[in-house]
Parts: sequence; structure tokens; C-alpha cells
Amino acid sequence: MEYLTPLITIGIISLLAAMSPGPDLAIVTKNSLFGSRKIGIFTSIGVGAGILLHVIYSLLGIGFIISQSIFIFTIIKYIGAIYLLYIGYQLLKTKKENVQDSNKQTLISLSKFQAFKEGVLTSALNPKTTLFFLSIFTQVIDPETSLALQMLLGLEVAIIVGLWFISLAFVISYKPIRESFSRAHYYLMKIMGAVLILLGIKLALQTKD
Repeated sequence: MEYLTPLITIGIISLLAAMSPGPDLAIVTKNSLFGSRKIGIFTSIGVGAGILLHVIYSLLGIGFIISQSIFIFTIIKYIGAIYLLYIGYQLLKTKKENVQDSNKQTLISLSKFQAFKEGVLTSALNPKTTLFFLSIFTQVIDPETSLALQMLLGLEVAIIVGLWFISLAFVISYKPIRESFSRAHYYLMKIMGAVLILLGIKLALQTKD
């Protein structure tokens, strides 16, 4: 019974956080819409793994170090921003004829590992996420909280986030939905590229407060 309240609390907050717009949502949408269901799923699993890293940071106290060190926070923030800018630029430079001449079902060619890595990096290189989970865990975890419960909460967060994005990947890659966007793929790629660049800029301008 003592586990129930923190599990429910963390579960609800994690799901709401996953559903909010951000780099993770953008990257899963991109790979599911322009890649394939398989690529979207492996990207989603990568996002879940990246979230697990944030959780581990928070539980080990590294998150506290990041929250207290402007230098470390800034370094991670800029690396993450540059990564998002790079992915956005790759989409923006796509030529219209390449999209029209390609197989409309798969416009992005990524291996399972590349998709997984893209999900991990997009999630892991956002220091704001570490601070977010650090603030959450400090509300439900205290020095008396057992290690078993801490590990359970960490796994719960990663699983909930991963399952949410896997579900999203299934919906976005559903054939009728993909086909409904097929004629606008070129413009959607440009929009998605612009969104990723804006998210990169937003991340670069973020502060710890």
C-alpha cells in the first residue's frame, strides 16, 4: 500500500509530461510519418531509454549536480540544441524532386539502431528533463524511501513514456493516416524541420529557472 500512492502520482505526471509537445514528440512523429512503423517504434524505445537515463541521474544525485552547475547544464543544453538543429537542417535541405521520386511510404532511411540512437540522444540531451524528474522525485522520495521503490519508480517512468510514444508511432504510421499526408510529404518535412530547429533554439535559450 505504501508503494501505491507514489506509483500513481509518478505515473500520472510521467504520462502528462510525455504527452506535452517537445523534442521527443517531434522526433517520434518525424520517424513514424516519414520512416515506418518499425522505425517509429525503435525511436520510441530510444526515447524511453533516454528518459531512464534522466531518472538514473536524478536518483543518483547527478541531477542535483546538473541543477547546481550552470556550466554542466549549459554544455548539455548546447549539445542537445545542436543535435536538434542538425536533424532539422537535414529535413529542410530535402529537395522536392527527391521526395516525389521516392517511395512515398518511406522517405527516411534509418536502421533500427539509428532510430533507437536518435530517440536516446533527443531525450538524453535535454537537461531540462533531468531537472523536471529531479523536482518530481523530491516530492515522493525521501531518505527513508527504499531502494526497491526508487528503482520501481524509475522503471515506471521509462515504461510509461516508452509505451506512450510506441502507441503514438502506431497511430501515426497507420496506413490511412500516412496516405492522407502522402501528397504533402515535402511540405510536412519542411514544417517538421522548422519545428525541430525552433525546438533547438528554444532549448539553447532555456535557463535552469
